[in-house]
Amino acid sequence: MSDTALSQNPTLQLVKEHKIHELLPEGSADDRFEASGVCARDGYFYVIFDNAPHIARLESSLTVGHPANVLLRQRGESAGFEDVTYHERAHRFLIIIESLICDDGVYRPNIEEYTDDFRYIENKWVDFALEGANKGIEGLVYVHRDGQDYVLGLCEGNKCKGGKEGRKPGGGRIQIFERGASQWDHRGTIKLPKSVRFKDYASLDVDNRRLAVVSQMSSALWIGEFQEKSWDFIDDGTVYPFPRDEKGEIVYCNIEGVSWIAPRRIVVVSDRCKPGEQAKRCAEKDQSVHIFDIPGA
Repeated sequence: MSDTALSQNPTLQLVKEHKIHELLPEGSADDRFEASGVCARDGYFYVIFDNAPHIARLESSLTVGHPANVLLRQRGESAGFEDVTYHERAHRFLIIIESLICDDGVYRPNIEEYTDDFRYIENKWVDFALEGANKGIEGLVYVHRDGQDYVLGLCEGNKCKGGKEGRKPGGGRIQIFERGASQWDHRGTIKLPKSVRFKDYASLDVDNRRLAVVSQMSSALWIGEFQEKSWDFIDDGTVYPFPRDEKGEIVYCNIEGVSWIAPRRIVVVSDRCKPGEQAKRCAEKDQSVHIFDIPGA
């Protein structure tokens, strides 16, 4: 979808936003918070980063100085966390690492599992081969359907490709995985409608049958609805752009994670602006958490 076409769609309505470092206690960590995923749960936003292994727990009012705001420190070094979800039936947080090289020389995603209070449990490989280290699974969400537990993994590039081919709109893909004895087994592929003309795909979340997908490069949200008895969609869904500036330029340049808060409200987080690669205006909204309302009845 072109920027001109997007401008004709209803724009998401900002409710509140803050830089992540403003919300955390002083001295929590490095001043770079390259947010890559968010999970809204029980009145908190759990935010992960691709430049550090720690998890920020933020009270959902986004109040500076709130005593519940804390950085939950983890072991080891950053491994490129991409998204976080909560497995309701197993009572575990799941965090996906976009792409790691296996012993056989093939790049695959990896899912780490944590307790409710973010104590590490274990990790398992995901049965899905990738082209390389930088174009993998960007989004992760737990879904319970027809008595089965699944996780859905959102490919970053169109048709799960990298490079020029991955930037050709109309090929959004979501992979279906089920937890096996030694890995997350691949169970199928969901194709987003071709009318979703995003240049890339950054994160997803599911609320009942409603699917939310965000794009960083297109700076937009798509909402679709699954059919009751299949992974197909009932229609083409609706695209909502993030607010632009007075010139119509993108200002939410680094949108990454998304999570439902309510039927008409989402929370998203933003990665760090890339100096020298992106316009200076992009820095205003980077490394932040944002709450938006979805326009409509």
